[in-house]
Amino acid sequence: MKVKYLVLFITAFVGLTSCNDFLDIDPTDKATEKIVWSRAEYARMAVNDFYEGIPRLGSYNNYQCLAGMTEGLTDEFKYGNMNYNAENYIPNEISYGGMVLTASYVDVYMGIWESTYEYIRRVNEALSRLNASSLDSVTTKQLSGELHFFRGMYYFELLKRYHQAILYTEDLSQINTNKAMGSEEDCWTFVYNDLKYAGEHLSVSNSPTGRLTSGAAYALMSRVMLYCQNWNAVKEACEKVIAMGYTLTANYADAFTSGNSEAIFQYSYSVAGNVTHNFDGYYAPGGDHTLAGNTMYGGFATPTQEMIEEYELKTGGKADWSTWHTTDGTTQEPPYDQLEPRFHATILYNKSIWKERTIEPYIGGADGWCTWQVDPQTEGRTTTGYYLRKLVDEKHYFATQQSSSQPWIAFRLGEVYLNYAEACFRLNDNTNAMKYINLVRTRVGLPEIKGQSGEQLFQSLRHERKVELAFEGLYYWDMRRWGLSTSELTGIRRHGLKIIKNDDGTFTYSYVEVDNQNLDYPAKMNRFPIPLKEIENNREIEQFAEWK
Repeated sequence: MKVKYLVLFITAFVGLTSCNDFLDIDPTDKATEKIVWSRAEYARMAVNDFYEGIPRLGSYNNYQCLAGMTEGLTDEFKYGNMNYNAENYIPNEISYGGMVLTASYVDVYMGIWESTYEYIRRVNEALSRLNASSLDSVTTKQLSGELHFFRGMYYFELLKRYHQAILYTEDLSQINTNKAMGSEEDCWTFVYNDLKYAGEHLSVSNSPTGRLTSGAAYALMSRVMLYCQNWNAVKEACEKVIAMGYTLTANYADAFTSGNSEAIFQYSYSVAGNVTHNFDGYYAPGGDHTLAGNTMYGGFATPTQEMIEEYELKTGGKADWSTWHTTDGTTQEPPYDQLEPRFHATILYNKSIWKERTIEPYIGGADGWCTWQVDPQTEGRTTTGYYLRKLVDEKHYFATQQSSSQPWIAFRLGEVYLNYAEACFRLNDNTNAMKYINLVRTRVGLPEIKGQSGEQLFQSLRHERKVELAFEGLYYWDMRRWGLSTSELTGIRRHGLKIIKNDDGTFTYSYVEVDNQNLDYPAKMNRFPIPLKEIENNREIEQFAEWK
């Protein structure tokens, strides 16, 4: 019972939400800061609260974008509802750009400044107290590694948005309302050092569950260093991970299951522990509302035809989709059955099997069709002719439990291989770049790429990242860090296939636009604005030039 009282105290002390089990405890037994950091089990509990930050890296959380999944700001994903809310029209509004993208608007939906500095402050407080404690060296080493990981993670999230940050360490005397941002170089060095420290101090283990590991730190480093183009650091981190013995799952779909061989670190949810998310409620196919009891309807956003056409044929190379690029419609069946395994693991399409039923994304079907802008609310119906399969739990039955509990795979070997391939490409090591791209391709039975270099090899790398890492929250940021968003996410419209079931049981597929205006990504979005409140309160910083 004393441990429960202590957890209640830690929750207040660290300032993050802990398990609801402890909310009803009568706080008559007081704990002090000194007690928290005097015993290993108590100190671990204090650090445990920082683990809830891991899902902020991914698609089950709105930290990356308050409006919805960042894929909805690109050509991959289309939010179908016209309601002026998050996960509804607002992701479309952001993707259309224009006058709406003011500094205050972007800060609301894409900014993380205030909350992230609060997280960093709490990590630094914990590090300061840990360093002042007399805990044994083994415990101190592990917990110090974890805290450096979390600080590096949060500073990375700041840098990928703002390019610079105000640097604070566990020396709490540094805290000052008026403090300048560090240079880009100093900031990236700070993050590198934090993650290197974490990698060197955390334990080595191939288990993706439990406490953070050295593999998790180096996997994060391999991602982080792509953004500052420190290719040698990317290679260094990837090689550390690769040497630890993780293996790709034989089946691509298994890479997103709990405890799989490819997972480097996962955040585990639990219905029993009241630690859940609502990903299925938002993105399950619409038929799960009437047939399975999803009270949220599902189908808030659906994959676009552009995303479908990115997938290769099983034999390699892209399919010819010109037959289906007709507004008049065709009864010829699309080549879905000819596409590679990652398509089938990621996309639900007409006649897919889902929960022992057939997906019906057509007018009047169980899942249904919603015409963009004409039908203001989708109510689970698809706007594109498709639904998301990847990351949605097919075993989730809403009739017994509305919220979801599938794990978030924060880091996995497939991404590390592609990070390594990109670093090799940038360092003119085309042989190893192709080798690690091919490791990802051959897992799904695709032929190897050979003899590539320059732009051709870069296009292959882009393709593999878009397909292999689809809907894992990386594509928007990849396009942005490559400097391609202003050209390739501008002046385009997204499309879908409108499906009608004919009286003879055949289907007519018509190519339709699912945007009423072009996407527009302005150059100023390559660095997000500093919040007005920070500028007013901190004399040492000013707004970035592109936002003045």
